[in-house]
Amino acid sequence: MLVHREKKSRYQIQMPLISLIDIIFLLLIYFLLTTNFMVDEGIKIKLPQAKTSAPQTEQEITIYVNREGRAFLENREVPLGNLFERLKEMIGGRKDKLVVIKADRSVILNKAVKVMDVAKAAGAGRLCLATEKEF
Repeated sequence: MLVHREKKSRYQIQMPLISLIDIIFLLLIYFLLTTNFMVDEGIKIKLPQAKTSAPQTEQEITIYVNREGRAFLENREVPLGNLFERLKEMIGGRKDKLVVIKADRSVILNKAVKVMDVAKAAGAGRLCLATEKEF
């Protein structure tokens, strides 16, 4: 009587791809959630540079002055005559409200100072001229 042994199949080495794919997807989700999606503001200005500038973290009223000297409040152009009334409404009676002037670096200084005067007359207790950090 002839006895045949059953052939044993050799083990094949397989990498666990399912767990690797799960890790890749988790990393992808992590990076998508932690990425800061910044939206550029509508008015293109180049801020003056300073070595000692610091980031502002509190809520403020922002006035933009472009290179032609036109003032923008909340991305809407406002003539200097109407700027006083609009700022007075936004400031209300709060003397500690911060008003930030973001003037283009090529604007004539006199136009930025006029906007600062209007803001001070409207009741702004604190004024700040925005700069960007010089590298």
